[in-house]
Amino acid sequence: MTDFDNLDYLKYEDKIKYYKNCLKERLSKERYHHSICVANEAKSLAKENDFDEKKAYLAGLVHDVCKEDSTKKQLELMSRCKTYVDDVEMTSKSLYHAIAGSVYIEEKFKITDNDIQNAVRYHTVAREGMSTLEKIVYLADLVSVDRTYSDVKKYRKLAYKNLDIGMLEALKYSIKSTVNKECRLVKSTLLAYNEYISELKK
Repeated sequence: MTDFDNLDYLKYEDKIKYYKNCLKERLSKERYHHSICVANEAKSLAKENDFDEKKAYLAGLVHDVCKEDSTKKQLELMSRCKTYVDDVEMTSKSLYHAIAGSVYIEEKFKITDNDIQNAVRYHTVAREGMSTLEKIVYLADLVSVDRTYSDVKKYRKLAYKNLDIGMLEALKYSIKSTVNKECRLVKSTLLAYNEYISELKK
């Protein structure tokens, strides 16, 4: 394995190979497959929106890097997160991996691009003022080819039609699912929903 500290000297393709090898060691076969599917979907959405395909692929690839870490390890990484973590996130273990992942990719993978870090950080909860990359990764995670829930084709079509329309419908889906489970909603999710509903109504 290559030393993490020497990643800056590798070409993009070699970095991707290295990250894939690391993910294979960290994740189950199913989770690794999902990561590849999200990376491919992110690349495809990037192409559709004239965005950097390589950057989108990388962000999609690493989005679940901490998904299968222990709660203790996730919390340890989260303690060094540079972004605000609200009280709902702190009590929702299913959300820990995204926050932890944003820290992990900076510290271990030497990915210092703030846009990629945020794409990983907010791929489960979204937020107000999302960048194009953040939207792409959020939607790619929702509609990747390995997803089999009943309305996936509908959301995939919307994502490719328009990122903002796709985000609004995705957030409505996420909020409805959370409410049906009688769980609390993360503040950033509500702010994102309010932003998209306001902008699209204009």
